[in-house]
Amino acid sequence: MHMADALISPAVGGTMLAVSTGVAAYSIKKMGTDLDNKKIPLMGVIGAFVFAAQMINFAIPGTGSSGHIGGGMLLSILLGPYAGFLTMASILFIQALFFGDGGLLAFGCNLFNMGFFTCFLAYPLIYKWFTRRGITEKRIFWGTMAAVVIGLQLGAFSVVLETVFSGKTELPFSTFVLLMQPIHLAIGIVEALVTAAVVIFVWKARPELLEKTNAGETLGSISMKKVLSSLAIAAIVVGGGLSLFASANPDGLEWSMEKTAGTTELTATGRIHQLVANIQSKTAILPDYSFKSNDDTTDVDKNSATVYAGTSISGIVGGGLTLLLAVLIGFVIRAIKKKRNITMKNT
Repeated sequence: MHMADALISPAVGGTMLAVSTGVAAYSIKKMGTDLDNKKIPLMGVIGAFVFAAQMINFAIPGTGSSGHIGGGMLLSILLGPYAGFLTMASILFIQALFFGDGGLLAFGCNLFNMGFFTCFLAYPLIYKWFTRRGITEKRIFWGTMAAVVIGLQLGAFSVVLETVFSGKTELPFSTFVLLMQPIHLAIGIVEALVTAAVVIFVWKARPELLEKTNAGETLGSISMKKVLSSLAIAAIVVGGGLSLFASANPDGLEWSMEKTAGTTELTATGRIHQLVANIQSKTAILPDYSFKSNDDTTDVDKNSATVYAGTSISGIVGGGLTLLLAVLIGFVIRAIKKKRNITMKNT
């Protein structure tokens, strides 16, 4: 559900960037108050896993469409809403800057659609309601199912509103929304099953992690080696191997656009769109998760082993960059917290 820049106007893109930046600043402030040092490596490893998992598009039978997990609910369940949102920001930033997945102008929209609804609405209002009397496998499953589906529905509806407010007449509200919501309902059910499976695995391996995160407590003396190593290995396997088997069908957003406007890509005009596109073309070292190619690349070349190598390398490199950025954010927050504590002691 990564929006391209052509789907939004500069005004909508700028507004949503300001809103998402405000949410990120609030998250940093909250984490600066109660940051748990053990959460920093966890942010990096889970972020890398979600980056890799987003590369796997699964086909939606009977539709000609595909979908991938958003990961926002998984991040919030394992990290809490504030660390979860900041980790999602790391994932989407790396995807847009180095892989051309999602527009730079649309970064604020994508972060809000995929991070805010899951971390700040679906997680505390739905998932935590299911687990308010204690965490069990059954409550994890049903809470995750409900929260993921509703979070994705809100995100999909937000995409429709952002295109409407951007004046994209090619995507009329009534037609676009009637396509976006059902296809993302199907995608949400699959994502919910995957998310529930991962969360239940973590709960069985280290139940204290979910219990303390759910209660908003620090991780304390909990050993994270098993969880961190398992997710790190999973990120490498998924990003470097399983990503090769991703469906080639258009994702839910592209499918809805094609059914509505007859194309999966809209053409953007204007100085700002062109400026941002030029920047992204220079920063995208592995555009569309593959090696850069010349304009005269043949179909044979596109189907060669080089393409598969590019996908595998993209999965591993992207996961590594996400890990580094998420950990860096954690260290910056820790430094802010340390400086604040020193200031308070001196006053």
